[in-house]
Amino acid sequence: MLPGMTSLGEAYGDDRWNGRDPRWIAIGAGAFVAGVVAIVLAIAIVATSFGDALGLTGTYEAREPAGILAGLGVPAMLLGVVAVLPSSRRQGVGVVLGALCCLAGVALFQHAYPWMWPPAEPSMAFETSMTYFAGAVLAFGSVFSTVASYRVRNNPQGTVRMELQRQGETKTVKVSRDQYRQYKQAMRGDGGEQTQVIKEIESKFNE
Repeated sequence: MLPGMTSLGEAYGDDRWNGRDPRWIAIGAGAFVAGVVAIVLAIAIVATSFGDALGLTGTYEAREPAGILAGLGVPAMLLGVVAVLPSSRRQGVGVVLGALCCLAGVALFQHAYPWMWPPAEPSMAFETSMTYFAGAVLAFGSVFSTVASYRVRNNPQGTVRMELQRQGETKTVKVSRDQYRQYKQAMRGDGGEQTQVIKEIESKFNE
């Protein structure tokens, strides 16, 4: 009678996390943390004496590893977000492609810097920047889509649509989130609770 209840539970409840491989969640969290650490190190190299401690005494010597670390840190963070949050295949593919473009931009930077970097001529700064920018936009778009869809699943704006079927007839009704949680909990309980829930939903079906 209530085939819509399971799918709604996956969409709006915590069940969305069930069945997910915890290894992927751990990998995603690790990638995010690694990205943050890489960016912090990049800043420390160019803005503090940390670069001197590493033997990077010249401006060019410090900027190259800092640029590489920062360039790798951003896609690592974005990959981590999409890996941790429930995401679709399209969102996962989008962030991976974006990260690969970013890696291509980092490789171009490593190849070009400093001998093919402004003020040197010819310069590969434009090609490098555009490659990295395109990858970052694609990856950020996938992350934004993942976060937005996650928020919608967990905040259905006060109401939930339930699709009810009875004797071949289908009807969609709206209930509050509190009602839906009560129905969902009761359907997992004993027979008496389930019977009461079925009666309440049948009354909504007949409205």
